[in-house]
Amino acid sequence: MNTMMSTLAENMSMIRLRDILDILIVAYIIYKGVKLVRGTRAAQLVKGIVVLIVVTQLSGWIQLNSINYILTNVMQVGLMALLIVFQPELRRTLETVGRSGLGKFFNAGDYDVENLANQVSEAAEYMSSQRIGALMVIERTTKLAEFTKSGTELNADVSSELLINIFIPNTPLHDGAVVISDNRIKSAACILPLTDNNNINRELGTRHRAAIGASEYADCLVVVVSEETGKISLASNGSLTRNLTAETLSKALVKGLSETHSADVTTAKEKLKNWTVKKK
Repeated sequence: MNTMMSTLAENMSMIRLRDILDILIVAYIIYKGVKLVRGTRAAQLVKGIVVLIVVTQLSGWIQLNSINYILTNVMQVGLMALLIVFQPELRRTLETVGRSGLGKFFNAGDYDVENLANQVSEAAEYMSSQRIGALMVIERTTKLAEFTKSGTELNADVSSELLINIFIPNTPLHDGAVVISDNRIKSAACILPLTDNNNINRELGTRHRAAIGASEYADCLVVVVSEETGKISLASNGSLTRNLTAETLSKALVKGLSETHSADVTTAKEKLKNWTVKKK
């Protein structure tokens, strides 16, 4: 009898632990989902869907059969519509998943982060003093092939002198963005997607909107130099940090790039090495 009671208690304990784990996972998924849609157009759509679900349930409870029938069918058909409406957000979510955990395993790259940050910062400082507009995209884990294909391929070493020369007004490559990947200037005069966020400062022009849009599309860092004011800004994860100096920009770049290319790269290389050994 005591053995049965002990076994039952253990089973109940395991069930409780599973329930707690289940609730925590669901809560985390909801939290991450809210963070992804907050501040985007998807947030308003989510509110509309919640209202629609509530109205559908209420119409069923108070037996408004016609309204409930219409809303229920609309909800069923609406599932397909949601896939189309939320296509940008779904893509961004999948990219976010790919950038974490196993996704980082496939993106092991290594380079001199401090040198890259210094070269970009020196170029930004000079262009800021001369009021030369610039847009420089630095790749992290998400590959930016779609951006590089839209421009002119260079595949050159990163140097402040070359970056400055690219953005000199009235030169063939000055209009557009430079994409930097694996410590190389991959392409210049690249086209970037503009942000859909209507809540950003109206003082910001197309160059800043493109920087924010690129940082929403991927986990890249985008350096902007304003042609009108000479101010230096940095876009990351859909947000823009303005009024940077060369020093603060360099520190921000080192921090942002080091988070991607230090512990994560080491872990990825170790996993790759262990996996190779096991395969043998």
